[in-house]
Amino acid sequence: MLAALEGMITELRQIGVPISLSEKIDAVRSLNHLPLADRDAVKSALRAVLVKSHDHELAFDALFDLYFSPATGAEQDPEQASQPSADGQPGTANGRPGGSGGSGGSGSGGGSIGSLDDAALTELLLAALRDGNDVMLRAIAAMFVDRHAAIEPGRPVAGTYYVFRTLRAVDPDRLLARLVDGSEQAADDTGLLRRLQLEGYEAQVQRFRLAVEAEVRRRLVDDRGAAAVARTLRRPLPEDVDFLTSSREQIVAMRSVIDPLTRRLAGRLAAKRRHRRRGALDFRRTIRESLSSGGVPVEPVFRKPRPSKPELFVLADISGSVSTFAAFTLQLMFALRSQFSRVRSFVFVDGIDEVTDVLQKAPDVIDATRHINATGSGVWLDGRSDYGHALESFWDQWGEQVRRRTTVIVLGDARTNYHDPAERVLKAVQARAAHLFWLNPEPKAAWDSGDSVMARYQPYCDAVHECRNIRQLRHFVEELD
Repeated sequence: MLAALEGMITELRQIGVPISLSEKIDAVRSLNHLPLADRDAVKSALRAVLVKSHDHELAFDALFDLYFSPATGAEQDPEQASQPSADGQPGTANGRPGGSGGSGGSGSGGGSIGSLDDAALTELLLAALRDGNDVMLRAIAAMFVDRHAAIEPGRPVAGTYYVFRTLRAVDPDRLLARLVDGSEQAADDTGLLRRLQLEGYEAQVQRFRLAVEAEVRRRLVDDRGAAAVARTLRRPLPEDVDFLTSSREQIVAMRSVIDPLTRRLAGRLAAKRRHRRRGALDFRRTIRESLSSGGVPVEPVFRKPRPSKPELFVLADISGSVSTFAAFTLQLMFALRSQFSRVRSFVFVDGIDEVTDVLQKAPDVIDATRHINATGSGVWLDGRSDYGHALESFWDQWGEQVRRRTTVIVLGDARTNYHDPAERVLKAVQARAAHLFWLNPEPKAAWDSGDSVMARYQPYCDAVHECRNIRQLRHFVEELD
């Protein structure tokens, strides 16, 4: 148990989950007060001690299942497993219906359930899904893995393809359709009741998917050990996912992190403006206060500063080279609009267009993105990046509207396709604005390589930050003090 805990904590630290020495000690001590046979209790206690962020829970759950993988049949209730199934077939002693338990043979195992063909086994699965019989669900998942996963012992893989092979044989979408069609109340239920029933069936099918994944994972651990499997399953935490290589699902998952970051950004910028200087000297009050010291103005009195609310101009590159980053920047701009007194949003490729009204009127960022793509916003000529022309167009149309209370943030990779970068425009913007920041989604090692001109823009920015993931964006916000 302690060795498994040590391995899990090491792997969690390896992928970036912060776990201190004191938290590790607390985790070890908690085991002294837990029934170690109760796997759920151990998991809940360790999660409470080691996980401090919701974004880290999925990583913890996956690694716990690896390092504290139950032995075959350990999760099953022998009394439940021995009960007959929905179609009258008897269960087996440990919830594994006579399966071979091997790591990937094609044998169907012994016993009455093991002798069923795939069609009959699918019917049994449907009955288990309707009844919510988790014991039978796990047993059938193990049998389908036996027959269709074709696990190759010793192969250093994460097992994703094994799961795919198994689910392809079962066809979860068809299962869901048959569950809905076979419902006795399907014809009568309408509206909310039918929707709730559908969600219940979807949850059951998802439980079967998870049971297949858990079975494949368990067999991989039996074959190669938890540490080796953990290395093949290692994935970055949500805050470490690279914007330029993230999937659509990962971009969507970032929404829960963006909103609190925008609130913090608004607060930091407002505080920075508020404390940047004191108000003007109040000469009359200073002289009045000096009477107590014989007319010597020991403590000057200043008028209370009345800073204006900050306004924000965001210029976002939406060219193809940063397409996934563009999805993130639009999401960021959509969230920022509610945190500042005024947010002006612009998108550019080789031209530049203001999309402030689009983001204000759109119900969500997906609708806003669809509108921006449909109207070709930010495109002037051929749709190839031209920072120089985009910046010049911005200055000609909106340069006079940049004021001393304006913070400008440019989001882009500074790759100009070898056009004139027009850094003089950026210099003019910096002279008029309160702050000018540049967030670049590329690693610093790639700056100034090829057509990147980041070094030519950097002198005219208050700060230039590598911003490849949420963690670096959070670091940028925390540095605004």
